[in-house]
Amino acid sequence: MKKLFLSVILVSTVIGSAQIAPTQKAEIQKALQQKESMDASSLVKNIPFKNIGPSIMSGRVVDIDVNPSNPTEFYVGYASGGLWYTNNNGTSFTPVMDNSMTQNVGDIAVDWKTGTIWVGTGENNASRSSYAGIGILKSTDKGKSWQQMGLEDSHHIGRIILNPSNPNEVVVGVTGHLYSPNEERGVFKTTDGGKTWNKTLFVSKDAGIIDVAMAPNNFNIQYAASWEKDRKAWDFIGNGNGSGIYKSTDGGTTWNKVSTPQSGFPTGDGVGRIGLAVFDENTVYAVHDSQFRREKTGASEKKSEGLTKEDFKTMSVETFLKLEDKKLNEFLKTNGFQEKYRANNVKQLVESGTVKPIDIANYLEDANSMLFDTPVVGAEVYRSEDGGKTWKKRNEKYIDDLFYSYGYYFAQIAVDPNNKDKVYLAGVPIIKSDDGGKTYTSINGDNVHSDHHSIWIDPNMSGHIVNGNDGGVNISYDDGAHWIKNNTPSVGQFYYINVDNEEPYNVYGGLQDNGVWVGAHNSEENTEWHQNGQYPWKSIMGGDGMQVQIDSRNHNIVYTGYQFGNYYRLDLEKDKQTYIQPKHELGETPYRFNWQTPILLSSHNQDILYLGGNKLHRSMNQGDDWATISGDLTNGGKEGNVAYGTLATISESPFKFGLIYTGSDDGLVQVTQNGGNSWELLNPTGNNKPAELWVSRVVASQHKKERVYVTLNGYRWDDFTPYVYMSNDYGKTWKNIANNIPVSPVNVIIEDPTNENVLFVGTDNGVYVSFDQGATWEAFSEGLPKVAVHDLKIQAKAKHLLVGTHGRSIYKADIAHLQQIKASDLNKNLVVFKVEDINHSGRWGNSWSSWSKPSTPGIDLTFYTAKAGDFTSKVLTDDGIEVSQAQIQANKGFNVLSYDVAFSKAGKSAFLKKNKMELKEAGDGKTYLPKGKYTLEVSGNGSTEKVTFELK
Repeated sequence: MKKLFLSVILVSTVIGSAQIAPTQKAEIQKALQQKESMDASSLVKNIPFKNIGPSIMSGRVVDIDVNPSNPTEFYVGYASGGLWYTNNNGTSFTPVMDNSMTQNVGDIAVDWKTGTIWVGTGENNASRSSYAGIGILKSTDKGKSWQQMGLEDSHHIGRIILNPSNPNEVVVGVTGHLYSPNEERGVFKTTDGGKTWNKTLFVSKDAGIIDVAMAPNNFNIQYAASWEKDRKAWDFIGNGNGSGIYKSTDGGTTWNKVSTPQSGFPTGDGVGRIGLAVFDENTVYAVHDSQFRREKTGASEKKSEGLTKEDFKTMSVETFLKLEDKKLNEFLKTNGFQEKYRANNVKQLVESGTVKPIDIANYLEDANSMLFDTPVVGAEVYRSEDGGKTWKKRNEKYIDDLFYSYGYYFAQIAVDPNNKDKVYLAGVPIIKSDDGGKTYTSINGDNVHSDHHSIWIDPNMSGHIVNGNDGGVNISYDDGAHWIKNNTPSVGQFYYINVDNEEPYNVYGGLQDNGVWVGAHNSEENTEWHQNGQYPWKSIMGGDGMQVQIDSRNHNIVYTGYQFGNYYRLDLEKDKQTYIQPKHELGETPYRFNWQTPILLSSHNQDILYLGGNKLHRSMNQGDDWATISGDLTNGGKEGNVAYGTLATISESPFKFGLIYTGSDDGLVQVTQNGGNSWELLNPTGNNKPAELWVSRVVASQHKKERVYVTLNGYRWDDFTPYVYMSNDYGKTWKNIANNIPVSPVNVIIEDPTNENVLFVGTDNGVYVSFDQGATWEAFSEGLPKVAVHDLKIQAKAKHLLVGTHGRSIYKADIAHLQQIKASDLNKNLVVFKVEDINHSGRWGNSWSSWSKPSTPGIDLTFYTAKAGDFTSKVLTDDGIEVSQAQIQANKGFNVLSYDVAFSKAGKSAFLKKNKMELKEAGDGKTYLPKGKYTLEVSGNGSTEKVTFELK
């Protein structure tokens, strides 16, 4: 049996589900081609998305590649936000991977002599939100174009090593699938620039390569770290016999294992993730996330003065009843027991036999609390001074508070190229050692986020460090004493977003490891806030930000929180927060809460709040008190170290209070029509028993009481099939409406609030829209890179679609014209949409200074055609004078023609012949139309349509 690095025992009920298989690479490749084709032919390819930020909190960095000859030039790879370039020391960045088929990055390598960029796609960390890639990408033109260079079934790539003397010779460490075994993992080498690859090291289908490092001046000497892991939705084993260190002396062509039992480096089942750093041909460092148990010492066995959870696991009733009330109350209060559980009444419950002393410990046992109760060795540093033959442990004491119990997320070590005793470790903080890894000090300064994944040390100037972490990029010039923050890219990793009804309306969102933020939708992303001190987005909660609900009566009352159901009611106006997580009863099995615990304010009454654990809870008074209105709505959980068997989504029908749907992470969709008095199990997939697919969304329709939508997500099985279903009879029968959505896991579906035929879906590579209730889908991607979309919201009054991405922050699109399209319009030659009036200004085309840009107006004319062709647009005065004309080569679908509200030369002449008035030329050389009513006439495909607008 493998040793678990921690253990949480949950009640296990295994169902005979339909077989879930990983998606084959041929299907994924076909889907990429399909997506590219759909982007090119989409009916909505001219409707743009605009990124609205935020940027300052950034997102997870996985790698940084700095030009050693000019350290102000470097590339930054974000886990799910693509690749960004700077040549001004991080003052500004440019995205260079937006035209590729993925934004998921595991590692990057740059040949600075030729400018060739290599990207290993698929994040190298094994996080719960580490997205798969599509193999190796290569650019020979600094990111203007990308070629897919093989290893398509790798999913996750750990490291890329380039031969400085031969740009065609590349070694790649492939980590492999995250949730399933596969063959395409190990070390791969090419000598022809990626045209062909040879697998030069293969450990097993469960063990891939997480790191590769070479001697600084000798490409032939390389080390590779293998990592055996087994991640499931309910369990993560991050260690195994397949983990170890290998060495090559021929440039990665052949390998020998050097972490042998005789070498001094740990071997066996407890070996976890390993990171490598090579100083010279003889000296190499390894940081190891050891999952072996710590040895018991007298110090650790010394009895604490206070009570601990462990005390109650073996305590007798007699001993419990003799406990001092003061000491027992101190324990109960410190550990968050409900107010009703204090010494006197708990002793009464024990004395009567209602509960046992062990129930005190069980009350606190959940997957989240156990993360910090794990007696494993954790981070340790080894050094070899004979080229990997022998290894010696360097740290004299346990390196505590670095990895905690999730070392699988870190294991990065760096050594100063000019000092073999100066090493840096990346973990929750970043720490350094000046004595070869024996002792450490923290350099996690005031301006530095936690959770570090990349450390670059300037070979020409010791103390100059470029660091990448979960909060972006930091630069230090004094060895970590002070840090600069470089976060201008909008690369936030949102789990969830929401909007309020203010004017301008605000957008709220929960981010991976960056808390919950709120900002006005029309705020502009720029660096002016450095001057005024007012960044337009504000943090309102820490931790991993989760779902957000806003009271429609008072937008200052917000319900949100962080991972595993730790939710609060916030009063933003009073800067007050109240903890509202439902608590189980003493003696009852603890509730299980999902990482992204679902919450929902009832549309029928904004005092009523729903919160899902493994059971559904309802509060009638804003979360102050809770009633449990269901039994376990999941399959009961599984034995493992991750909270599982939990609700992942909740929806209540706007037509009927108490008509509620739930979806669980283990595949169950359930409905109650009577507020929880009785529940019915639904089965969208139509199998004999539901497959254990994560229910990513269940949505009760806004248009029809009986209608409901469900999306399922197989990402945690490496199954990327899109599962989208609709029912028109409360879930008794279902229709699969995924149809032509390319292979990619589905995270969210949303109905348009005004047009029941219009649906939007968000997948791990973009947004899709349907105009016929899911019969067909169109890629919705103009301005939106191929990034994971976690959430969609529609601000009904503004007619905006908001897109919460997990890697590129939040996007906004105006969908007013999409909402207006009818089924009967889809085959028409021409449909012209209404144009909004605008206010006239004498300042158009002029500026207050010769150094500033003039203000310019514009009107966007949107029209739809079922057939591509040449179209002509004319602007006519109220009395029929043509003042401007333009031609457009229209695409099939929606087209946007922008008009600058100015006369053409011929139009100005025609106007002055009939109107004896002075027309002033503006500073930009244009003459703008005077106030009045105008007609826009569009002709093409044998049709002509007119709309009017007014300059008021």
